[in-house]
Amino acid sequence: MIFDTDVLIWIERGNSKAAKLVEAAEKRMISVQTYMELLQCAKSKAQHKIVRDFLAQSGFEILPFTENIGHRSSIYIEEYTLSSGLRAGDAIIAATAIENILPLATANQKHFRAIKDLELTIFKP
Repeated sequence: MIFDTDVLIWIERGNSKAAKLVEAAEKRMISVQTYMELLQCAKSKAQHKIVRDFLAQSGFEILPFTENIGHRSSIYIEEYTLSSGLRAGDAIIAATAIENILPLATANQKHFRAIKDLELTIFKP
């Protein structure tokens, strides 16, 4: 399963339901987009280390940005930005899930639900 950034932020805030969702996943993956979003929110190098340590200790694999993911995400922006408010970061995360044939766990179904090929696991904090 690939996890959206919001699920990991809920864990950081102490949400036990988010932690249980991650713990229950046999394979834990995130898009490089999620990795960058997590680092971007950090306020210091020490917080960068906390993020990296958490991901490593939790067994997350960071999936790279590929040409196919870039192409697919640009198509999603054209198709869904006006109708559902899809943003570039979410398009990259969705494309990463689809290209790797993985369900996406997210609490943000508004931006993702329009994408037909995307299998969603909705998290309710």
